[in-house]
Amino acid sequence: MDRPGFGRVFRFFRLRLPRRPRWTVPAEETCGEGKKETEESIRESSLTNYTGGPHFFEYLFVVSLKKKNSGDDYEPTITYQFPKRENLLRGQKEEEERLHGAIPLFCFPDGNEWAPLTEYPRETFSFVLTNMDGTRKIGYCRRLLPAGRGPRLPRVYCIISCIGCFGLFSKILDEVEKRHQISMAVIYPFMQGLRESAFPAPGKTVTLKSFIPDSGTEFISLTRPLDSRLEHVDLRSLLGCLSHEQILQIFASAALERRIIFLAEDLSTLSQCIHAAAALLYPFSWAHTYIPVVPESLLATVCSPTPFMVGVQKRFIQEVLDSPMEEVLLVDLCAGTFLKSVGDEGDVLPPKLQNDILTSLAQGNNDLQTLEQINEHVSGPFVQFFIRTVGHYASHIKWGSDRQGHFQEKSFCKALTSKTKRRFVKKFVKTQLFSLFIQEAEKSRTSHAGYFRQKITEYEEQKKQKKPKEKTVNK
Repeated sequence: MDRPGFGRVFRFFRLRLPRRPRWTVPAEETCGEGKKETEESIRESSLTNYTGGPHFFEYLFVVSLKKKNSGDDYEPTITYQFPKRENLLRGQKEEEERLHGAIPLFCFPDGNEWAPLTEYPRETFSFVLTNMDGTRKIGYCRRLLPAGRGPRLPRVYCIISCIGCFGLFSKILDEVEKRHQISMAVIYPFMQGLRESAFPAPGKTVTLKSFIPDSGTEFISLTRPLDSRLEHVDLRSLLGCLSHEQILQIFASAALERRIIFLAEDLSTLSQCIHAAAALLYPFSWAHTYIPVVPESLLATVCSPTPFMVGVQKRFIQEVLDSPMEEVLLVDLCAGTFLKSVGDEGDVLPPKLQNDILTSLAQGNNDLQTLEQINEHVSGPFVQFFIRTVGHYASHIKWGSDRQGHFQEKSFCKALTSKTKRRFVKKFVKTQLFSLFIQEAEKSRTSHAGYFRQKITEYEEQKKQKKPKEKTVNK
C-alpha cells in the first residue's frame, strides 16, 4: 500500500516513553512500502493521563472539502482558525504547521471520494495526537452539512484541547453547531468568551454569557463531572455493541498488550468504543500505538508486529483482511462479533475473577440512570480485578535513603497464593502498562494513583472485617 503523506504529516507526532531496563520496545514495522513511514508515525495515547490547563482549548478549526486542481476528488483543507497566532517563535511556528498538516487528515479519515449531499447525519468523534515531547492534544470533532439549500459538502468543526472531557466538549460543539447555522461571525464571540474562562474543577460549573441575533443573550452552563476519572469516556458505547463476555475478552487482550482492531460504520462509535476499552485498564495507561479512527492513508498500521489499539471504518474491511497481519483481535462493533482472534482470550484471566466481573456487570442494570452511574458500574469490577491481582504492589517497593523506591518483582509475584492469579501476574508485570505504573509509584510514597489507592484501602478494610466473622463461625 502506498501511503505518500504518512511520514510528512506524522514525523512530528511520535510518543517517546521512558523505559525500564526490564523491557524494550522494538521498532515499529509494517507491510509493504509503509514500513519506513510507520517508524516515523504518530503514536496516540490513552486519555487517562489528561489534566486540565489554563484554557478550555487551544484552537478551533473549520475543515472543509475543496476540489483538487486535477480530477474530481476533494481534499480536506483548513478554512478557518481561531485564534490566529502571530509572532510565533520558530519552534512554535513549525509545530503549528505540522498540526495544520495532521488536522485535516483526522477530520476526514475516510478518504477523498466525496460528492455534494442534501442530507448527512451529524457525527461527533475525537482523535488524539501525541507530540514528540510527550504533550498530548485531543481533537473534538463535529461533522455536518453547512446551512443552505441544495447539495453541499460536509464540514468539520474541530476543537483542539489538552483536556480530556468528552461530555463537556460535546456540549460546546452543540453550541458551535447552533451558531454555525446563523453565521461564522456568531461563533467567534462565543469561542472568545470560552477561551477567556478558566476550566472548572471537578463538580464545578462555569457560566458563559453569549449573544445570538434574534434570540438575545443566553447563559450557557458547562459543568464538569464530580468524578473526573471517567469524564473522558462513555462506557455505554461498549455495552450497546458487545456482550459482557466479549468486553471481558477485549480487556484480557488489552491487559497483555496485544493487537486490537475495532471495526464500525460511523466515526462516533469507533472513537467512543476505543476510548472506553482503554479506560477499562485504569489505573494503567495504554502506551502503544493508539488511533481511535485510522485515516485511510494510515491503514498500513494494522500490519505492525507491535501492540496497537486502533479503530477502522468498516468500509475498509477488505483492505484490513487482505493485510499480512500478525495475530490480532478483530472486533466488528456493528455485528457484535470477533472476525479474528488469537483463540485464548477466554483463558487469559483467572477463572474466578472472570466470573466475579461478569456477575458484577449483570447486577443492578435497571437502577442505572445517569452516564456517571453507568460508567462507575462498568468500570468498578475491572478496578476490583486489578486490586485483587496487583493491589499489593506498594508493599513490595523498597525505599532507599535517597527516597527512591525499588520494586521487588520476585517477592511481589510470590505473595500471591492463587496459582491462576500468579500465572496472570507473571505475564502482566512484563508489560509497559505495569512498568510505567511502577515507575511512577517508585517516585513517591503518597502521591500516586489516589483513587486506586483509596479502593485498595477499602478492600483491605473489608477483608479485615470478614476475618473475625470467619473465626467466629469456625468455632
